[in-house]
Amino acid sequence: MRISLAMHRNSLLVLLLVVLSSILISAGVPFPDSIPLPAGFRPEGIATGDGHTFFVGSLANGAIYRVDLITGEGTIVLEGQTGRVAVGLKYDSRSLLLFVAGGPTGKAFIYDTATGTLKAEIQLTAPPTTFINDVVITKDAAYFTDSMRPVLYKIPLADDGTPISATSQEVPLGGEFEFIPGAFNANGIDAVPNGSLLIIVNSTTGDLYTVDPATGDATHINLGDGSVSSGDGILLQGKTLYVVQNFLNQIAVVELSNDFSSGEIVDLITSTSFRVPTTIAAFGKALYVVNARFDTLPTPATDYDVVRVPE
Repeated sequence: MRISLAMHRNSLLVLLLVVLSSILISAGVPFPDSIPLPAGFRPEGIATGDGHTFFVGSLANGAIYRVDLITGEGTIVLEGQTGRVAVGLKYDSRSLLLFVAGGPTGKAFIYDTATGTLKAEIQLTAPPTTFINDVVITKDAAYFTDSMRPVLYKIPLADDGTPISATSQEVPLGGEFEFIPGAFNANGIDAVPNGSLLIIVNSTTGDLYTVDPATGDATHINLGDGSVSSGDGILLQGKTLYVVQNFLNQIAVVELSNDFSSGEIVDLITSTSFRVPTTIAAFGKALYVVNARFDTLPTPATDYDVVRVPE
C-alpha cells in the first residue's frame, strides 16, 4: 500500500511538471533575453517600476511604455504628444511618480503612473542650449543633468516623494568638473544610497565624478589609465558602477573604492545583441539595457528592443 501511494504521488508530480511545462511553453520563455518595443518607438531611457515591471521612454514624442519583465509583454501607459521628449527616467515607489528628463525641451515631465496623467511640467531652463539628459531620485530631491550646460537641476521632494512646488533650483557644477563647450558633457547620473553623493559621467571626456548635491562641487573619480568614453546611462549597485558606453556597444563594470574617490574597470560586458545601448536598469541578477540604435535612421517601422544580460 505504501509503494502504491508513493507511485501515485510520483505520478501526480510528473503530471504537474508536464502541465507547468506546457503553460510555460504556451506563454513563452519567462524573462526573455530580448523584449521588443513598439515599431518606431525610438527608446532611450529605462526605469524599473514596482514588482517585475519597467518603463521605457520615447525620444520621438515622450510616450511611456510599461513592460512585464516575466512575459515581455507591454503597453503604452502614457500616450506621446507633439513637443514632448523622454530621455532618462526614474520611478519613485513612494509616490508612484515617474520623473522624465525632457532633452532639448529644457523640461522635466512628472507623470502619475497610477492614473496615466501628467502631474507636473517644469521648465528647468530655456532652449535651445540645453539637453536635459538623465535624472536620479534621492530621499528629498530629484536631480537632472544637462549635457549642454555645467549645472544640475534640483526639484525638492516631500517625504512622500511628491514635488514640493512646480519649480526647480540650479546647482552649478564646479570643483574638478571639466566642461567642454559645444560638446555633450554630463550624461548619466546616480546616487549613493543615503543621497550624500551623486555620481555623474561626462560622455565626451570619459570621466566619472562624485558631486556634492548641496554645492555642486565635483571630484574626479580616479580610474588610473581607464576611461568610460561614450558613457551614457549609469547604474550603481553597492560599490559596483555599471556604465553604458553607447557607440562602443559595451558596459564598463567599475569597482569603486569605499569612499568613491577611485575605481578600476574590472570587466566589459559585451553582447552581439547590443545595438547602440543607452541606459540600464537591474532586476534580480540581470541587467536590462535599451537599444537606442542611434546608428540607424529612425522610421515608423524601425524595430527596437530591450536586452537582458547577466550582471
